[in-house]
Amino acid sequence: MRILQLHSNFIEYKPIQKEISAAEEAEKKAVRLEEIVVLFTAVEEGDNIGVAEKAVEEISTFLKKLKVNRILIYPYAHLSSKLAKPSEAIKIVKAMESFAKVKGIETFRAPFGWNKQFTISIKGHPLAEQSRTILPSEIKEKKEEKISEAVKAEEKLESFWYILQPDGKMVPVDDFDFAEHENLEKFARYEISKVRASQQMPPHVPLMKRLEIADYESGSDPGNIRWYPKGRLIKSLLEQLVTAKMIEYGAMEVETPVMYDFQHPSLADYLNRFPARQYLLKSEDKELFLRFAACFGQFLMVHDTQFSYKHMPLRVYELTRYSFRREKSGEVVGLRRLRAFTMPDCHAFCTDLEQAKNEFITRFKLCINVLKEIGLDREDYEVAIRFTKDFYEQNKDFVTSLAEIFGRPVLVEMWVEKFFYFILKWDFNFVDNQDKAAALSTDQIDVENAKRYDITYVDEKGEKRYPLILHCSPSGAIERDVYALLEKAYKEQQKGKSPMLPLWLSPTQVRIVPMSDKYLAEVEKIAEAIGSENIRVDIDDRTLTLQKRIREAEMEWIPYIIVVGQKELESNRLPVRKRKSGKIQKMTLEDLIGEIRKIVEGKPFKPLPIPKHLSQRPQFYG
Repeated sequence: MRILQLHSNFIEYKPIQKEISAAEEAEKKAVRLEEIVVLFTAVEEGDNIGVAEKAVEEISTFLKKLKVNRILIYPYAHLSSKLAKPSEAIKIVKAMESFAKVKGIETFRAPFGWNKQFTISIKGHPLAEQSRTILPSEIKEKKEEKISEAVKAEEKLESFWYILQPDGKMVPVDDFDFAEHENLEKFARYEISKVRASQQMPPHVPLMKRLEIADYESGSDPGNIRWYPKGRLIKSLLEQLVTAKMIEYGAMEVETPVMYDFQHPSLADYLNRFPARQYLLKSEDKELFLRFAACFGQFLMVHDTQFSYKHMPLRVYELTRYSFRREKSGEVVGLRRLRAFTMPDCHAFCTDLEQAKNEFITRFKLCINVLKEIGLDREDYEVAIRFTKDFYEQNKDFVTSLAEIFGRPVLVEMWVEKFFYFILKWDFNFVDNQDKAAALSTDQIDVENAKRYDITYVDEKGEKRYPLILHCSPSGAIERDVYALLEKAYKEQQKGKSPMLPLWLSPTQVRIVPMSDKYLAEVEKIAEAIGSENIRVDIDDRTLTLQKRIREAEMEWIPYIIVVGQKELESNRLPVRKRKSGKIQKMTLEDLIGEIRKIVEGKPFKPLPIPKHLSQRPQFYG
């Protein structure tokens, strides 16, 4: 691969005509990009995906020297006389784009296979013009990745897709009228395509950075995220909420190890039945893997537990910080799809299918409630129900009852035969602003693992029997909940509303802005009164203009902003700017506190995780 790398003031290009039959579809309109590194790129014979990855690694290092984070990948055949076939070249160019986006680089790409007219202005510093050549021979050969048989099976899996209506009617996807179900249609197309890689930066990524919630960690493997104090607060509150709901449901909280012996007979067998890629590591003479769920630890624990039908359903819960899955690099982006994540994981051990079905419905309703408490209503996600054909034919009324409870048509994936360890699974899926979907809550009926782990209970006759196991994550990964809330806020913004987080999750719930320093002492008293009621309050005491401080509070999505001067102190009523309504309302301090406490009632609370005074805060991003 040959690359001419130009640090540019701007580039303006316009596709004129297709040069090859395999050219991508593109509009013949001018595109202008400013303050960007342009990569004129020629893919040569023998180049592979490894070359694309190495090119991005080198470019990423160079961008840090320039303190720039925008690139344009511009296919440019004129740099080489030994070009790869167009079909191979476009794959490698797209791989470059995916690798760059995973690294958090703002990435653009000019269409492949076109004759293009362009104008470019190159900066004058010594590093502005660079050329580089990456050869396949320079790429270190990677060992073949160990992949479970379930992953291989999933890639070849043949599914039949339907829409199940609440009245029990099941319609093939292609025959269903999506006129009033636009989001369901987007979800169905996404699931059926099985294309998970993201071609554009999702809106939640710049939001999570600007709001100082989370960011990529270049010092770790992709898909491992750093959480700033505000983000850690949000994440911790979500963890507390979900755990409280599971304890209330009757689950017993446990804690289990994060790594396991790859050669353990039960685990090795289960690994090949679970569609996930693993992280592997060596310790002395053992080959270990990092867990991708809490199943292993909980199953080994329950194997050693004595219980009977009287204790069932037996419910065991763990908040796994962390679970690990080596997702494909092109699919890892933002908080939607991670390699290290926090997964609330609850297993219920049931005596038979009837008890399992009853528990399944209980948990289905519980998960709807958990998401609602988080801030995600039924209108915010779609449901998929997946099952074997045999199970459906024998349990049609039960399957239909799930759609009936949800109250809207749901997507169905039907398998002719059982590929995995479960016979039925449902998942709630958030569809984001790029029409990509991510599973949140989920549950499964597992018919294999009790026997695999030799988990038994004592029945009414005193005989040992294998239970059925339900696998439930009541919220999905906590990181995905944050992703969904940010993407939902962005959707609201596109509709002309003010984007915001739920009040109970807002790092600062009330901000007080004194008009000048002479009001600071009184403002401190007001803040103390608010803070004593378990409300997160801060004070913008910086020497900035009043307008700028108000504007920055709005940019931080602060739910309540109070400007305090002489008039406000003399009055018994404060001018409260309410983000949700967009209005300023005169309120007594008692009324403001009462309103906030009513909205956040029943939700967990943690104090402000950063200094109360803005003048004392570090800037984590930007």
